[in-house]
Amino acid sequence: MKQLIILTISLLLMTACSSTGKINYPTTAKNNVVEKYFGVEVAEPYRWLENDTSSATKAWVVAQNDVTYKYLDQIPFRTGLKNRMTDLMNYPKYNSPFKKNGKYYFFKNDGLQNQSVLYRLDALDAEPEVLLDPNKLSADGTVALSQIELSNTGKYLAYSIARSGSDWNEIYIMNLETHELLPDLLKWVKFSGIAWQGDGFYYSAYDAPVAGKEYSNKNEYHKIFYHKVGESQEKDKLIFENRQYPLRNCGAGVTEDEKFLFISETESTSGNSLYFKDLSNPDAAFVTLEAGFDNDYSVVDHVNGKIYVLTNRKASNQQLIEIDPTKPGQTDWRTIIPETENVLENVLVLGGKFIAQYLQDAATHAYAFDFNGKKLYEVQLPTLGTITGFSGDKDDNEAFYTFTSFTFPPAIYRFDVANNKAEVFRKTEVRFNPEDYVSEQVFYTGKDGTKVPLFITYKKGMKKDGKNPLMLYGYGGFNISMNPGFSMPRIPFLEQGGIYAVANIRGGGEYGEEWHKAGTKMKKQNVFDDFIAAAEYLIGEKYTSSQKLAIDGGSNGGLLIGACMTQRPDLFAVAIPEVGVLDMLRYHKFTIGWAWATDYGTSEESKEMFEYLKSYSPLHNVKPGVKYPAILIMTGDHDDRVVPAHSFKFAATLQAANKGNYPSLIRIDTKAGHGAGKPIGKIIDAQTDMWSFVMFNLGMKPKF
Repeated sequence: MKQLIILTISLLLMTACSSTGKINYPTTAKNNVVEKYFGVEVAEPYRWLENDTSSATKAWVVAQNDVTYKYLDQIPFRTGLKNRMTDLMNYPKYNSPFKKNGKYYFFKNDGLQNQSVLYRLDALDAEPEVLLDPNKLSADGTVALSQIELSNTGKYLAYSIARSGSDWNEIYIMNLETHELLPDLLKWVKFSGIAWQGDGFYYSAYDAPVAGKEYSNKNEYHKIFYHKVGESQEKDKLIFENRQYPLRNCGAGVTEDEKFLFISETESTSGNSLYFKDLSNPDAAFVTLEAGFDNDYSVVDHVNGKIYVLTNRKASNQQLIEIDPTKPGQTDWRTIIPETENVLENVLVLGGKFIAQYLQDAATHAYAFDFNGKKLYEVQLPTLGTITGFSGDKDDNEAFYTFTSFTFPPAIYRFDVANNKAEVFRKTEVRFNPEDYVSEQVFYTGKDGTKVPLFITYKKGMKKDGKNPLMLYGYGGFNISMNPGFSMPRIPFLEQGGIYAVANIRGGGEYGEEWHKAGTKMKKQNVFDDFIAAAEYLIGEKYTSSQKLAIDGGSNGGLLIGACMTQRPDLFAVAIPEVGVLDMLRYHKFTIGWAWATDYGTSEESKEMFEYLKSYSPLHNVKPGVKYPAILIMTGDHDDRVVPAHSFKFAATLQAANKGNYPSLIRIDTKAGHGAGKPIGKIIDAQTDMWSFVMFNLGMKPKF
């Protein structure tokens, strides 16, 4: 192995990008690792790149970035694009205010601050005070707030931070009266909420990982603790763990009145067990509401002696049920808001009513119901779009929400729950004219006849002549919906005549659990077929052509891009797999990858599943001699959700096999993870590089 490292480093240092545009890729050393699956041998020549802390891997990263940035530096309009991107991003950004203990709280970014600042108000027209400025937590903005929770007593603010984009969190506590940071520090927190009860809270954590393997080793034995303010983490009380099943996660929630504690246990990204405990009785034991993982259960709150839960049990599109804690058996559960043809995404208790958010053809609709399930009214929205950040107290008629769409920059509304009246509280001031653009929704037919929605956004006056550059985006997994939403980094592409399209393919949650399941395990190919069909529709309708078509997706969407570009390299001109799951045979062996098995299956569970995964795994379907589209793989060196080894091995394989004239590059961001909490400076840099690469390889000649 020592000889391999020395050879690799020496080879990596002899790389360059010539002035003619020809790319001399780093020569990536190969080893002879072979894995057997049900008697089938699978070569793993780049397995050594999984060791993210080795000197050989670090040298490989440096060499790859050197080649990539030399290529990007030659794009003539890249500097101009960055200037335009920076100018567009330099506007005040607010989130919806929320109210707690008679005070208002909100986040604001002045424009180009790396992280948004938390403010507090005594009244909406009062002068805001800075409560917490995460920009002061690091010089480069790579320390970000993950979440905040205010105690019901009004005394404390608990907040968690993440460093360099990692999923690992640390929890701190602030005295709200004095702004004093208390000595409490909780470490190795991951996939955790903060659930206050009195002067303490429940949180989830793992044991400290092996030094040097914090970002790659499998996460096992999740636990729930109770932390009392002022005490050390070593004294925290263990509330829940399941030693029989190391590959399960658990989280705690407390009702707003602190009457009940709920424990949710999961073994994947779908389905959860649910337990509750009466906190008013010190001797109470946990009561099981659901012990299996066939359905999803999300506790809304405790109101008037009843517990309300949102679930897809016996309701693929979800329903709201009522549970009497004195008679918690499932035979006594009562449906309050029954399932409809549209997906019931979320339910909140506001102003003495249920506010229910539905998804209809991937766009949000909201309705008010009384506690008996009678529909009272629909919340009127300005266009097809998405509501986010709905907040308010359950007994207060005042609420806030943010509405956005592809051509509708986020606007915050103040909502009178009793009278169904909404007024604009704060509009986003942007440096372009949204009225110059239009967004439409169409429906196309997939390979097997399934009708699939597709959003298409473009500048007014666009001609359907097949010559327009177009970016097609998708995700297609884990019951996650791709709703209409505004994104400033897309604007330069649209300004220069580009079209942006989002396909609501199967695997997502746009049409409930059945739509999700239709894109999982042995049906995963449906996801890729739907996306390919979207591309063919856009070409057939003359929005674009294969020479002008780029595709992009991140995480599970990175898998989507990797699979589609290896299955249909002829269909696309540019492919951008971001932080992608690209090795489908080994994904479950790293960090939290095992939790994705309900969507993917694993290579170890059966010969049939192994063969199916291998049939579409992007890493294992790169063919020598194939002319692939221009490819920019994007990842982060601190990504401990989808470890960068996926992208490393995929890049090395492509560079060795690709015989086309287009680049196969990888951009590895430093001190960056899966995407959450990325500072604005890094966002601008990454978006500039991605869109420069896209526009350059689509033959665009933008003027900035």
